[in-house]
Amino acid sequence: LLQAEIFQEFTVQEESVTFRINLSVLLDCLTIFGTSSLPGASTALRMCYRGYGYPLMLFLEEGGVVTVCKINTQEPDELLDFDFCSTKVVNKIILQSEGLREAFAELDMTSEVLQITMSPDKPYFRLSTFGNAGSAHLDYPRDSDLMEAFHCSQTQTNRYKISLLKPSTKALALSCKVSIRTDAQGFLSLQYMIRNEDGQICFVEYYCCPDEDIIEAEL
Repeated sequence: LLQAEIFQEFTVQEESVTFRINLSVLLDCLTIFGTSSLPGASTALRMCYRGYGYPLMLFLEEGGVVTVCKINTQEPDELLDFDFCSTKVVNKIILQSEGLREAFAELDMTSEVLQITMSPDKPYFRLSTFGNAGSAHLDYPRDSDLMEAFHCSQTQTNRYKISLLKPSTKALALSCKVSIRTDAQGFLSLQYMIRNEDGQICFVEYYCCPDEDIIEAEL
């Protein structure tokens, strides 16, 4: 979620606009100035879209040089409804991102799953992996310096495929805090808070279903 406030100017004339573009093409355009940019120089971006059937226009300016990119738009896919309602949240913690980054660095990522335990009692918040080197556990007490908030009403233990969680680590690397929430079915919500150079805040949300196959196999 990119809030309108982080843009210097944000204008949308229609109630909502939805289209699909190729992500790799967009990333190539955004990094068009690459590592050859002048030290201390910043790239300004302007995005324009005229409407259905038109390309997305990117205007990138750096050091007086303007590059114009046109990205063809495609028919959007139907958006998945994750049906993750905040009123149905069973457990929620807010952790400084530093703690989660350390966890991903220390735990055995050869494991197929990451097991998350959230509980009002010990171990409170536990991350576990089951890799080639054996089982590994990392615990965070509720009074940890890394813990910003702790609201757990019942003990839950769920496993999530690490292959599905790995893409979210890109947002984790940029974030300063992460909200970790689960509902009664073990559906996981990761909300990363990212603060830009101007101090403005945006959020990246990531959802993941529990690994039901493994849970059922153990029952």
